[in-house]
Amino acid sequence: MTDDVAAGSAAHLAPPVTPETLHQELKDAIAAQVRDIRHAQNLSIAAAAERIGISKAMLSKIENSQTSCSLATLALLADGLGVPVTALFRGVAVESDAVFVPAGHGAKIVRRGSRQGHLYELLGALRGPHKRMEAVLVTLTDESEVFPMFQHTGTELLYMLEGTMVYHHGEDDYTMRPGDALQLDGEGPHGPVELVRLPARFLSVTAYPDNADSI
Repeated sequence: MTDDVAAGSAAHLAPPVTPETLHQELKDAIAAQVRDIRHAQNLSIAAAAERIGISKAMLSKIENSQTSCSLATLALLADGLGVPVTALFRGVAVESDAVFVPAGHGAKIVRRGSRQGHLYELLGALRGPHKRMEAVLVTLTDESEVFPMFQHTGTELLYMLEGTMVYHHGEDDYTMRPGDALQLDGEGPHGPVELVRLPARFLSVTAYPDNADSI
């Protein structure tokens, strides 16, 4: 089920991590990891510095977040302590998006099923460089018609909240009542084929493949 038009969303993104904040978090993470690994190996600063191949003063500065490590220094630290370079970055808070939509404030969107009276409320879509996941609240009423011809990339999860419907996918039909869930391959034709008890409301969450630039 692909969206064509999205209007006015009340979604809020978490504040981004600034370069300065990320730089300090990197220094703090490296400092903590180097210190913890050294302690776990029962090494003094002098012994660890000798094994790593840097000065004792430099190692002390690294462990106290007083200096930034070059790539060459990171490689020396990892090799000297016997850990992968990635182990030195554990605990770093990477920038990530979050979408919050207050109840009843999801953006009303238009999709192929809109012509059949299907109502769609966008609850959030994390995209990044590619469209990754989209959550939509779907409502079917007396004005809605069946439409078993939806097709799209990705994997879709349906969770029934209210009412009863018969949902078609591939060659099978599923009677869905509140609490029922259906996970399906979006490339197979799917959609409701019988509206048993209305209104019917269900949550549709679609996870898209990494190459889904636009759906």
